[in-house]
Amino acid sequence: MNEYKNTKLTFEVRADILISQMTLEEKISQMLNKSPEIERLGIPAYDWWNECLHGVARAGIATVFPQAIGLAASWNKKLFAEMGEVISDEARAKHHDAIKKGKHDIYFGLTFWTPNINIFRDPRWGRGQETYGEDPYLTAQLAVPFIRALQGNDPKYYKITATAKHFAVHSGPEHDRHKFNAVVSEKDLRETYLPAFEACVKDAKVESVMGAYNRTNGEACCASTTLIQKILREEWNFQGHFVSDCAAIRDIFMYHNLTGTPEEAAALAVNAGCDLNCGEVYDSLMLAVEKGFVDEKTIDKSLKRILLAKFKLGMFDPLEQVPYSKIPYSVVDCEKHRLLALKAARESIVLLKNEKSILPLDKKLKKIAVIGPNANETEVLIGNYHGEPSNTITIFEGIKNAASNETEVVFTEGSKISSTSKKEIEKAINITENADVIIAVLGIDQSIEGEEGEEAGSAEGVSRADRNILELLPPQKYLLRKLHATGIPVILTLINGSPISDVWADENIPAVLEAWYPGEEGGTAVADVIFGNYNPSGKLPVTFYKSIDQLSPFDDYSMDGRTYKFLRDKPLYPFGFGLSYTSFEYNDLILSSEKIKIGETINLSVNITNTGEIAGDEVVQLYIKDTKASVRVPIKSLCGFVKVHLFAGETKKVNFTIEPSQMTVILDNGTSVVEPGEFEVIVGVHASACYCKRINFEVQPMK
Repeated sequence: MNEYKNTKLTFEVRADILISQMTLEEKISQMLNKSPEIERLGIPAYDWWNECLHGVARAGIATVFPQAIGLAASWNKKLFAEMGEVISDEARAKHHDAIKKGKHDIYFGLTFWTPNINIFRDPRWGRGQETYGEDPYLTAQLAVPFIRALQGNDPKYYKITATAKHFAVHSGPEHDRHKFNAVVSEKDLRETYLPAFEACVKDAKVESVMGAYNRTNGEACCASTTLIQKILREEWNFQGHFVSDCAAIRDIFMYHNLTGTPEEAAALAVNAGCDLNCGEVYDSLMLAVEKGFVDEKTIDKSLKRILLAKFKLGMFDPLEQVPYSKIPYSVVDCEKHRLLALKAARESIVLLKNEKSILPLDKKLKKIAVIGPNANETEVLIGNYHGEPSNTITIFEGIKNAASNETEVVFTEGSKISSTSKKEIEKAINITENADVIIAVLGIDQSIEGEEGEEAGSAEGVSRADRNILELLPPQKYLLRKLHATGIPVILTLINGSPISDVWADENIPAVLEAWYPGEEGGTAVADVIFGNYNPSGKLPVTFYKSIDQLSPFDDYSMDGRTYKFLRDKPLYPFGFGLSYTSFEYNDLILSSEKIKIGETINLSVNITNTGEIAGDEVVQLYIKDTKASVRVPIKSLCGFVKVHLFAGETKKVNFTIEPSQMTVILDNGTSVVEPGEFEVIVGVHASACYCKRINFEVQPMK
């Protein structure tokens, strides 16, 4: 037996033994995402590239949850942990099934490049759909339990490995991402762009971090000494491996023009601490060593971090010693998992408007007209980076299934996503004749928003990536106005991955639902909300601006005027907003103390009562504001939230603790301090509302 396979030795020792037996060429070969077999050492071929953004992706049948931005709208940390367990179960089952069949292909490994925890700072960004929204605290609170569940709780082995990406300061524009330099202040960097990554490293112990394509303050993110060495490894004590985004090392010499040759780019990245290359530029490391750009000792250091991930996944150990290898393939797409996908879809839906309580609808209406390009499409339900559901329920199918047998449910598109015709409009108007209600299912799809160069599941073939308008596209705006002109009540259901801010719809349409890309059970979930089988509880994880006029230039990475924290104007719908079919009342906000010392925590409690007639879930949101800071600080910052279920008439006490770290001020030089001063705590149902009186407390210096 090769000694590196001796399971009585520590992983550290085994990795050192293996590295000592490898030639330089073999070492370099293992630093590429598509790592070849080394037969003489018993190392099988392995491809590191795998995805599980909202379900195991690109590997055939899998449970498909709502897109990430929709999941964030649930504001449910427990749900994220449950999804992580389901996804990692399916991932392990798929991997071991593939290995049994001799498959070592891409998307069947155990190293997953998820989650995307970039801050959705601008609604135009096509990849914002992959994130958990605009707030660093919310992002961290959802990402940490998800990562923990993905990686498992075995004391020796990882279930799968997660990857926090894209490090750092990355959120468009997509068409410039391979050459763009994100200029960001030290204050914004520490206040907005880094906190979620820090939480994933320190609290979730994420095994891997992926670099971004762009430069940050002049340094390529995948070869940044500042980001990788100083912050990630030295400040945060990150112990895992660092991987480049795909082709990002190529960008260093081709587009960023930081080096003149591939070997210089490869050396720059490895010397900075980028261990694994998604791409092929690390093939040039042999030449880089020959030219003295990087030494073999540095390569060994990176290789060891990579190999340790494999050891901790049990890839070099007998299967009977790895507990996760016993997960049966029958878990993939099982009924239990589909039910969780339905639960997630229900919780992701945000009720934005419900004038005169038009919703929920009576199931026994005579006729319902379902109209819109997203009403009967399956592809639009599943967003990007997705698996293949064995069955999907479209919105039209969900409505039809939920309505009574006596109700006539009819459908037509009325328009395509970005085009329509007189004939299509006429057909839409004609089928509304004698309808009691119109359900307009509009929005966008992957042809309108997505990753740069992404092949979208649409007739247009390739995504436009970023958006240039926030409202509905003109053909759909025209269709919606025509439907409204019939005089029949219209329920607008939006399918999308980034905010659609249509002021006219808000002013004229009686009910608006935000359903995101709701996953395989999306149609059932939407119908459950529309007919009252489920009381909506989703809250916006992003601000819905009124128009692009409220935004700074897309390529400006300053946070001034962006997100609920720094937006002075009134938005269309604020961060944290979402209606319910019941009503809630907040009372008795109590602080444990009116004065505390620097470094102390403060406790508070608030009573919430369901004052309506049906049970419902409410997200109690806690915000804090430093009223006497020495520098610019957010208008307010989310520092706690709890999702509670209340029966009609029930009251519950919700407790919060504000930690010293949540009272810090980020100075202009990026330093974090707690200053003596006064803080305001606000409890309410969204960032722009306060259902409790504001309460101030003082922070005093230690004596």
